[in-house]
Amino acid sequence: MLLIRDRRWTLGALASAAVLAGVAFVLAGPLDPPAGVVRPSYKTLTEVEPRIAINSTNTPGDADSVYTITQPGSYYLTGNITGVAGKYGIEIASSDVAIDLNGFALLGVAGALDGITNTFANSGGIAVKNGAIRGWPQDGIDVTAGVVYGGSIDGIVAENNTGIGIRVGNQFSVTRCSSVNNTGGGLATASTCTISNCAARGNGGYGFSFTSACALSDCAAYLNTGDGYSSIFDGNTLHNCAANNNTGDGFDIDYTATIVNCAAYYNDGDGFRVSSRNVLIGNAASYNGRGASGGAGINLIGQDNRVEGNNCTLATYGIRAITSGNFITRNVCSGNTTNWDIAAGNTCLVVSGATNASAWSGNAGGTAPGSTDPNANFTY
Repeated sequence: MLLIRDRRWTLGALASAAVLAGVAFVLAGPLDPPAGVVRPSYKTLTEVEPRIAINSTNTPGDADSVYTITQPGSYYLTGNITGVAGKYGIEIASSDVAIDLNGFALLGVAGALDGITNTFANSGGIAVKNGAIRGWPQDGIDVTAGVVYGGSIDGIVAENNTGIGIRVGNQFSVTRCSSVNNTGGGLATASTCTISNCAARGNGGYGFSFTSACALSDCAAYLNTGDGYSSIFDGNTLHNCAANNNTGDGFDIDYTATIVNCAAYYNDGDGFRVSSRNVLIGNAASYNGRGASGGAGINLIGQDNRVEGNNCTLATYGIRAITSGNFITRNVCSGNTTNWDIAAGNTCLVVSGATNASAWSGNAGGTAPGSTDPNANFTY
């Protein structure tokens, strides 16, 4: 009986092995190679990493730079860069250059220049992303030499630089960046730029500075020595931005801007200080005017502004219009030393809303604000 069992097991094992061998044979394909030249199937190093490493071989420096990029292309760091006195960290001397800091840092030293700069006039297509630039005696990033059009700065931390944290030319996109404790200011752009999801904290001077036709969204300016946001010229938009605890004004805006759903809190100057032809809708201003000179939640220093649906509380002035020719509607002021300071010649109806004589709850009760005019402003 034992022999028969062993024989059955042996025959079964052989059969199974034959089946497996057949399957292996089928999966292996033909033994004869196809016609033609046999080529390697692996990828070259250039195909795996087509970008160019920034180093002394690929991007050698010169008299004023640690590394210099002279050809268009995509470049990346393989480690931190430490500055040298009298030199830029990375000098861009070409158009169409993309730099990935790859999570590494450019570390400045005494006597050095900018962390990253461009020296190629009339350049464009400059992109820098993903890293930190700290401690440079001039700007962290300065790509404004000559006339620069088009580029992007993304995911950069610019910190403790003596100049401006990040400074760019025209038609740049600046996203997800932080400028912290830079002596000269946080983030500055020329015209036609977009700035989103950025933060400027503790900078000497402004948090954000921009010229004309720029769009800012979801940004925060905090504890800057100057204004939180400062614009020169006109045609800018600001949406969902915050300015808190700045030594100057929260928002100091020139002409023809739209400011929507922004907040200004505890700034030494005005919460919102605007010149002419601006639109302010749905903003909140509280505890502004904390400096010795005081300030307003909203201060209109020009004409033809439309101010609608804003809430201004606990400042020296709620809303001020020191010149004529503004339209002020559906705003609310409360708890300011002077709620309204409106010069002659403005369109502004103010109604004092009575408060409830006693508490109530349920489906009805309380005291109506006191006016059915849809354009009325209220004090409570």
